[in-house]
Amino acid sequence: MSLRPDPLSALSIPDGTVVEEHDLVTDGDVFVGAQSTVEFGIRGRNVVAGERVRFGGHIEAEGDCRLDTWCSVADNVLVGGDAYLGERIEIDGKLVVGGDLDIGDDVQIAEGFEASGWIVIRNPMPTIVFLFMYLTHLLRMGEDDAAEELVEELFDEDEEREPLTIPTGGTVSDDAWRVSTPATIGRDCRLHGNVRAESITVGEDTEIFGSLRARDDIEIAAGAVVHGDVTTRSGTVTVAAEARIWGDISCEHLDLARDGVVDGTIRARGEVHTGLSTDPDGSPQ
Repeated sequence: MSLRPDPLSALSIPDGTVVEEHDLVTDGDVFVGAQSTVEFGIRGRNVVAGERVRFGGHIEAEGDCRLDTWCSVADNVLVGGDAYLGERIEIDGKLVVGGDLDIGDDVQIAEGFEASGWIVIRNPMPTIVFLFMYLTHLLRMGEDDAAEELVEELFDEDEEREPLTIPTGGTVSDDAWRVSTPATIGRDCRLHGNVRAESITVGEDTEIFGSLRARDDIEIAAGAVVHGDVTTRSGTVTVAAEARIWGDISCEHLDLARDGVVDGTIRARGEVHTGLSTDPDGSPQ
């Protein structure tokens, strides 16, 4: 049995994710680590957030929505499936739930709530803690198959689309995406804001309206466009074929493909390789 690694160990933006009128939109699930700040509205399939997460916009979940204790939402929460709210959550708009509602103590909803299914008002255990304890219990009992089924159900591994994950303590806004972990941005994405991470990987044909800054390596795949500077403190910047940087590059080492374009100044303290050949997928050979 091979359980998937911690999904909150990195910022992961799946293919096709876009920012539309201050909404972060994805077809898959959204997982937000504890004590994070998301200034965008969120539109996705299932939305799960840890403790003390602050949302600066609304939440629209096609499936279920699980918010742990002390979360706050600045607008409406619209849920197509079931909703699980921990204690002391604040929602500045309206809560509309298409399925069942499990709600904790001292939850404040400014404009009231509606639920089509059962409503249970109690003090539920924080979702992330409950899931971790239940998974640990299954493993101790030797129920490896049951544990694997639980993980597959939570993360929909049968689906091709990966979830959008924001690690613990991350900040996501129009101004900046700040995390202390690696960041992976899929292909065909369209994002606004400067990206700050340990390392950064940008997928093919993705467009980022902001700069990239990392401590380690930055990789920009074929056809990607970055409207800003690309800076790494001690890593290598790799720019694949037909990628374009509308700004300066500052790095330790640079690998620039033959058809890669940089509309700015290049500063590299170490080696610079230009005319780098690439595989069809844009990765260096």
